[in-house]
Amino acid sequence: MSTSVPTSPRETSTMSVRPARPARRLRTLAASLALVLAGSLSGCSLVDKIGGADPVEAENPTAAATEAAYDSQFTRDGTFQSHIDIDGMDFVYTLWPTKSTPRTNEWYPKGNKFFSFTFQVYDLDRKLRDPFRTKRKAYLGNIKVTSRTITADGGRTQRPYRLDAEAAAITFDPEAVTHPVHGMLITSPKGSFELRNQKIGPMSNDTRGLELTFVADVHYETAPGSGQFVAKKVKQTVPIAIFESDTPTQVAKIPVNAN
Repeated sequence: MSTSVPTSPRETSTMSVRPARPARRLRTLAASLALVLAGSLSGCSLVDKIGGADPVEAENPTAAATEAAYDSQFTRDGTFQSHIDIDGMDFVYTLWPTKSTPRTNEWYPKGNKFFSFTFQVYDLDRKLRDPFRTKRKAYLGNIKVTSRTITADGGRTQRPYRLDAEAAAITFDPEAVTHPVHGMLITSPKGSFELRNQKIGPMSNDTRGLELTFVADVHYETAPGSGQFVAKKVKQTVPIAIFESDTPTQVAKIPVNAN
């Protein structure tokens, strides 16, 4: 496996006795749009049926998007986790920087940056310690991750990380439980997809943010032991701040089994 393989209609009005109101409305609209933009970049998820087209990405994000990219849970907390509820199945993406580049406030354009991530699901219709046989099974087939940079001046988009592979073939567990058609088991606590030490390559010096978009092809049971499955794509976008510096991101040597 290699990471290389794998944004209103114009409003018109006539002159009124109280001309200040349209101006206030426009200011309110502008402020609302700014809040929507910032919220969308803080980490958004989306669920589609398998076969749906992936969202089209703007090639040159705006300067406002550049500022909002700093609102990153991953950068602020040193980890990112999302919970996506589909029919009572809680799909969980978790990302964190690895020990080779652990300080997210020192992720600079130059140099490589490393992260790990997991993806698993919990059947919320059952208690955590209920017998596993009473829980709906979910399986992960293909896992795809794309990237795009956000630059200070709206420059050319770069894509320093990419993944597109069958999950069972690349997960940390070499003997993952698999389904002959739907992929590897990801229902907790018996199954989880894990990928370690993923390399994000160097970016242009004007890069101020990075978005990673995850798309997982999943099948989950309609009822425990039913053998009947629902197919979905589970998507998650994770914003990451990149800080201005002429110094490359420092990469420390770590043991092969470090995380």
